[in-house]
Amino acid sequence: MSKWTTAQLPDQTGRTIIVTGANSGLGAATARALSEAGARVVLACRNVAKAERVAASLPGQSEVRALDLANLNSVRAFADSIERVDVLINNAGVMALPLHRTADGFEMQFGTNHLGHFALTNLLLDRITDRVVTVASGAHRIGKINLDDPNWERRRYDRWLAYGQSKLANLSFAYELQRRLAGEGSAVVSVAAHPGYAATDLMSHTESIQDRFMWLGNRMFAQSAEQGALPSLFAATAHIEPGAFYGPDGFLGLRGYPTRSASSAASKDRVLAGELWELSEKLCGLI
Repeated sequence: MSKWTTAQLPDQTGRTIIVTGANSGLGAATARALSEAGARVVLACRNVAKAERVAASLPGQSEVRALDLANLNSVRAFADSIERVDVLINNAGVMALPLHRTADGFEMQFGTNHLGHFALTNLLLDRITDRVVTVASGAHRIGKINLDDPNWERRRYDRWLAYGQSKLANLSFAYELQRRLAGEGSAVVSVAAHPGYAATDLMSHTESIQDRFMWLGNRMFAQSAEQGALPSLFAATAHIEPGAFYGPDGFLGLRGYPTRSASSAASKDRVLAGELWELSEKLCGLI
């Protein structure tokens, strides 16, 4: 694969694309590139004020709508407000937080990163015309999905293992969604992406001394948010393999240009994916 950049981003005129968490970081960079390519971008964000400032800087048509992925009532209200969308980019996320819970009582990382996007995607699926892009992470490799205690109610909480679980759930969901869409003969496709090591605000909310080390890492080693957004943009607009996973082509997938990425055996476990899907439906009240 050649070094794909936004210079190769196809014309998006006439297309509507939802980007969750578009008020900063990867989401803002993704929204900006899509807007520059002619798309109508819906910035779906919890922080509406920040999203409006981003939207004001975009060259094309955009709209800000409130979406709190940590509150299923907010997810349902947002989904009810959407008539049609070509591409949904499940980008928003939180990382390595101390133990917090969502409005519905879920562990914050699992609830926001996975369950919020799971509910959003399923509620919008009949109005999506092209594809769903779910942003995962190389950290999925440290994750283990505990179906008996996904919300860390009976285990000693570990912020990084909880993050890994949520990112493994993202990837498992993306793969399972593609299998289900294909099984139904749907033209909609599901694809996953990851940014590698990109400098964003995601790494500054651990509420611990780790924030300082990650700030230093961002300054010294990370690639820009614009570079980190390339795999998501590629997955959202280029000719892709349905059900594939895209990330940077550099060392350990930490930086570089979009290419196919490998993923863990657990992410490809179809039995686990089916069980996670059923559990997620129950937790989100979709059945």
